[in-house]
Amino acid sequence: MAHILIVEDDQDINNLIAKNLKLVGHTYRQTFDGMEAVKMITENIFDLVLLDIMLPGIDGFEVLKKTSAEPIIFITAKDGLEHKLNGLSLGADDYIVKPFEMLELLARIDVVLRRAQKNTTIFSLDNAVVNLSDRTVTVGGELVDLSPREYELLEVLIKNQNIALSRDKLLELAWGYDYMGETRTVDNHIQKLRSKLGWEERIKTVYKLGYRLEVKR
Repeated sequence: MAHILIVEDDQDINNLIAKNLKLVGHTYRQTFDGMEAVKMITENIFDLVLLDIMLPGIDGFEVLKKTSAEPIIFITAKDGLEHKLNGLSLGADDYIVKPFEMLELLARIDVVLRRAQKNTTIFSLDNAVVNLSDRTVTVGGELVDLSPREYELLEVLIKNQNIALSRDKLLELAWGYDYMGETRTVDNHIQKLRSKLGWEERIKTVYKLGYRLEVKR
C-alpha cells in the first residue's frame, strides 16, 4: 500500500479522499495550502501526490515546479484542454476533473502506482543503495556481498516496506512455496542483513509475527 499526500483546499473533498484511501489500505497526509504542500513534499517521502491546481498560497502548477514531485495526479475543476496539457507537460502522471467518482480516482491511483513501481529501480535508505535492476547493493559507496537468498529477502522487504510480514510469508516470498526449512532460517538471514546494511534500527522485529522494514515517511 502507498503513502499519499492529499493537497486539496476544499476540506470536504480532502477528507472524503482521505477516508476512501484509508478504506483501501493506503496511508495519507493532508494539506490545504500550496506552500505547505511544498514543505511537506520536501521534508517527507510520498509514493504519490494528489494535487489540486487552485490552492491558497501558490497553485498546483507552482507546487510541481518547486518540488519536482512524482508521481502526481492533478485533481481540479479546471477542465480546459490548455490546463490539462500544461499539467501533463510539467510531468503530471494523470489529470482528473471534478466532480469525479471516487472509484474512478482509486482506479487511476492504482494505475499510476503500478507504473511508478515498475519504473523504480533504485532504493536508498540511510547509507545503503539497492539497485533493483542489476541486483547490486552498496553501503557508503562500497559494494556489499549478499548471498542470493539474502538479496531475495531484502527485495521482499523493500517491496513491502512498512508492512509487517510473518516469517511464513517471508519464506513464501523469498524462498518459494516448496521450501521445507524452518522459520528460524528467516531470523538468521534477517540478522545478516541488519549487520551488512547497518539497518539494525530499520528492520524491526514484530512481536510474535515476523519483521518489517521501517521507512520513515
